[in-house]
Amino acid sequence: MIEAAATGITEWDVVIRIVLITALSGFIGVEREYAHKPAGLRTNVMVGLGSTIFTLASIRAIDLFPGTLTDPTRIAAQIVTGIGFLGVGTILVDKEKESVVGLTTAATLWVVAGLGITVGMGLYLESLVATAMVFFTFFVLSRIVDRVRAKNRVDNPHGETKYAEK
Repeated sequence: MIEAAATGITEWDVVIRIVLITALSGFIGVEREYAHKPAGLRTNVMVGLGSTIFTLASIRAIDLFPGTLTDPTRIAAQIVTGIGFLGVGTILVDKEKESVVGLTTAATLWVVAGLGITVGMGLYLESLVATAMVFFTFFVLSRIVDRVRAKNRVDNPHGETKYAEK
């Protein structure tokens, strides 16, 4: 039997967390690959794994440096900031279509980083429910968005809006 460290995290807990985030972020990544998005399977898995191992390292630092003031949430805060910079690289302006693309991809990377943090902290229920909500968003809410956009094209065939600059 593997003994738990002072934090209560065993080596098996570490393995379970790493395997779980690989599966959860992998499921999300497969959907992104299927949708032909720039951040697909490998990118989502790497973001999830990175967030999880940073979180695990911050929690396990308590065991490595006993008697010191260690705040495991500091690294998680830096993950949130750092992943924002990675996500920005996926956002592009399409001047020809006068639109912005990549916002959902950037947001997905941010959510996968959050999943990594929650899995790293052992918050399994939160991780599973959040992953389910990602798929709900991709499959159910995307249909609603498509219908709204189609309705807008019918009601407004020339693409005019009352807020258009003149």
